[in-house]
Order: sequence, then structure tokens, then C-alpha cells
Amino acid sequence: MDNNIAIKVTDLEKVYKLYDKPSDRLKEALHIGRGKHHTEHRALKGVNMAIRQGECVGIIGTNGSGKSTILKIITGVLSPTAGNVEVNGRISALLELGAGFNMEYNGIENIYLNGTMIGFSKKEIDQKLDEILAFADIGDYVYQPAKTYSSGMFVRLAFAVAINIDPEILIVDEALSVGDVFFQAKCYHKFEEFKEMGKTIVFVSHDLSSISKYCDRVVLLNQGIKLGEGMPKQMIDTYKQVLVGQYTPPEAEGERLLDDEQLRAMAAKGVDGSKLGGEKAGIAENRVVGCAENPDLLEYGSKKAQITEYYITDEKGTKTSAILKGSSFSIHMRVEMTEKIAAPIFAFTIKNVRGTEITGTNTMFEKAFLESVEAGETKEITFTQDMNLQGGDYLLSLGVTGYEEDDFTVYHRLYDVLNVTVVSDKDTVGFYDMNSKVTVK
Repeated sequence: MDNNIAIKVTDLEKVYKLYDKPSDRLKEALHIGRGKHHTEHRALKGVNMAIRQGECVGIIGTNGSGKSTILKIITGVLSPTAGNVEVNGRISALLELGAGFNMEYNGIENIYLNGTMIGFSKKEIDQKLDEILAFADIGDYVYQPAKTYSSGMFVRLAFAVAINIDPEILIVDEALSVGDVFFQAKCYHKFEEFKEMGKTIVFVSHDLSSISKYCDRVVLLNQGIKLGEGMPKQMIDTYKQVLVGQYTPPEAEGERLLDDEQLRAMAAKGVDGSKLGGEKAGIAENRVVGCAENPDLLEYGSKKAQITEYYITDEKGTKTSAILKGSSFSIHMRVEMTEKIAAPIFAFTIKNVRGTEITGTNTMFEKAFLESVEAGETKEITFTQDMNLQGGDYLLSLGVTGYEEDDFTVYHRLYDVLNVTVVSDKDTVGFYDMNSKVTVK
């Protein structure tokens, strides 16, 4: 394996045997009766991926997509049914709450137990013990049996062990969703330190903002199949299609997935790459006036309602994509109904160039429109607000959604459709300006 590759997964398969009752397992083990006594569940289906040294790679997907299974195979907790996994470096993994803990041992004993399982000597753990205890910060509970710990104590101690014993590869599976906000902030600060040190991180999470912020690349799994891999924003947008049942495999459209090198090249040129295959998704002409439209936007939906026009105006009513910080601006869209809809929801979202959602709202949140619409009707929606984002470039997404018999439905979505440039002569810290009034006496 190439020395630049930390983890290489080749044609990975994992099949679980599912039995209706325990006696079926025994019958099959003893070869009693004819035929199989189980059904098969394929958790992973021919997955391939390579993670380079120093990368932070996120794995996303719906529940049951195989995310945790692939991590357990990489770390050696599970054996694959077929395929191969190669690992170049010492792994520290935080897979499940309390995994590897002995409930009868106290915290100190469990630190040594976990460290030994990872491959560290007692002397090495001795040198790191104070650092681990300081990071976990669970006080005298460290001298109590693990069975007395709360879920928060479990994750604090487990993460402290995993991240403070200097692994070459760190693997984390949703563990950071437990613990208070201060502990989570401390964990993410460690992530930043690891990235600066050139460590390899594999990160599974449903927190798409964290995936977008920390990951260099994202792998998208669905029902055991790798749908694609690439820049975080592209994969997150595709994942959102999967969530609402609107994903169409590129092969079915005669398109192709862009590989990672192509995506990196596009990113370097400032191209979005959200639309897989790069073909324009049937955008109507003259749908936008006076603004910078993205030629590679991602568009999907049932089209029971369709966004036919959209633009941004400044406080003077001029159509533009450049807004002065601190001024008022409006987002406009015209929506045509092709079928009757009980209560459509009109929405916008503003993201940064990495795909992190910064702000947004919709007519349901604002209690601005909760009515039924008829086929053939046209609605013109305007969102007016002050621009308090820091100076820079942002991406605007628009959508029309609703609920049909309690099922969330996407009628039309336009991801990253317009560029919004905020012009500013004063930028503060973070995403937006709180417009502080300062007094010094």
C-alpha cells in the first residue's frame, strides 16, 4: 500500500445472518433439517475508498447505511464477509458509548485497559494519565466503578483516552453528540489540533455542520452502497436528496460521478460541482435577473410547485447580488402551482462556500402563509431582512416543500442557486455582526 494512504478499503462486503428465533441458529449450526434457517442482510455491498494520511474524512448516510459497520471493520471489531482493509498507522477509536469499558473497573483501571487494547505500554499510559484525567474532568468519579457513570461521564472518559494517547489515526462514531456544550467545544478544539499535526481522522456524524466545517472530504453511503465521495458541500447536498427520496443515481441519467481530483480542481477554480455530472438541470431561461446565478446548481423535486423566477434586491429595490452590510435587502421568488397543495412552505437558506448553513427561514417558521393553493395559481414570495453577515461571498438556496399525510415532501429545491456578495468596511468575529454598542469610561 502507498505510504501516503492511511486506510484502504477494497470491495468490502458484510453480510449478517438474521434468525427469527434462537432455535433456528442452533438447527443451522447442527445441520438439522434442509435449507437455510436464516435470512441475509447485506450491510456493505462492495465498498471501495482510500483515506490519505492527514485527511479528515466524514462518512454520512441514513440510519442503516453501513457507517458504523465499516468503522468496526476498519478497527478490527468486526470481520468482513469479503473484501480487504489495509491500515497504515496506529488507530484510536471511539465507536460506541462505553465500548471496551469493564463495568466493574473504576475509571483509572479502564484508562489502562483501553490504552493497552489500543497497543500502548503501561509506561506510555503513565506519561499520559494526568492529561487524560484533566481532559475528562469527571472529578472523584474516576475512582468509582464504571457502572455508576452517567452517559456523559462515559463519553468524556472514553474520548479523553482516545484522543490523548497520540494515535496516528482517530476514528469517531457519533460520540460527540453526548456531553455538554463545553465538552463538545473542547473535543472539536482537539480535532483542530489533530488536523494541524497532520493526523488522520475518520468522522461519522449526523451533524452536517460539523461534517462541513471539519472534513476535507466526505463519503456518502446508502443501504450499504457508496453513492459517491467528494467535497463536503456536494455530498451533503446529495445526502439531502436521499433523505427526501429524490436522489436519482447519475448512471440512470446517463451522467457520471465526478472523482475527487476533479472536484478539487473545480473547487480551486471556484466552481460548485453540486450537480453531479455537471449538466444543467433544465433551468428555465430568464428565471433570474441582475444576479450571479450558479450554472452548476442542484435542482430536484416533484414539481407540483415550481420556482420560476428569483432574484435579490437591495434597500433601493435594485436587483443585485451585492448587498451592503448593515442595509436592508429582500429575497424574491415566484412559484407556480401545477397541482393543488394543502399548505406549501416557501423557504430560503444562506450557506458559506464550504456548505455550512449560516441562516435561513421559511413561511411556516414565520407564520406568514398557512393556506391551501390551487393548481394554476402563482405566488410571489418576498423575504425582507437586514444584512448582518460578515463581508464575503455566500450561496443562496430556495425551496418549496410541504407535508402530504404527515410525510415531508419536496416540490422544488434549488441549492446554491445565487451568489450573494456582502460588501463591508467592518468585519467582526464569526459569521455575523451583533452590532454591539461600545462604551468605554
